[in-house]
Amino acid sequence: MDLTHLDETGAARMVDVGGKDVTRRTAEAAATVKMQPETLQKILSAELKKGDALATARIAGIMAAKRTFELIPLCHNIPIESINIDFDDNGRDELYIRARLTCSYKTGIEMEALTAVSVAALTVYDMCKAIDRGMAIKEIRLLEKTGGKSGDYRA
Repeated sequence: MDLTHLDETGAARMVDVGGKDVTRRTAEAAATVKMQPETLQKILSAELKKGDALATARIAGIMAAKRTFELIPLCHNIPIESINIDFDDNGRDELYIRARLTCSYKTGIEMEALTAVSVAALTVYDMCKAIDRGMAIKEIRLLEKTGGKSGDYRA
């Protein structure tokens, strides 16, 4: 498999998508934030002094996805059609974050989904760090992608 972000000399380059067809594409990514049970309870009951961590993290994730091309050097500026960020928990000590994005474009939207969950998780950390500095962000990963020449992927 060739690395498309390297030219024949090994120098970094932005992939030329000019000749590719526009197709409908989706990507879903996830992240997990492990924390103290008391921290999770405060998040779920909106009892944090800083405010509603989930609402703030959702907005942060959406904003980050829209700016991925400014954060990841070789990403294209993709016309995102939808961004959905959801949260779930295990009732004990983990908050699960999922982002599902769609676009119709010449290249995929995986990096935007991964950026969304990463920044949402960092925002949860920021909102809760005063009460739980031991939180751990883990398992940031692509769950699924559809569309494009390389086909579909499901973890």
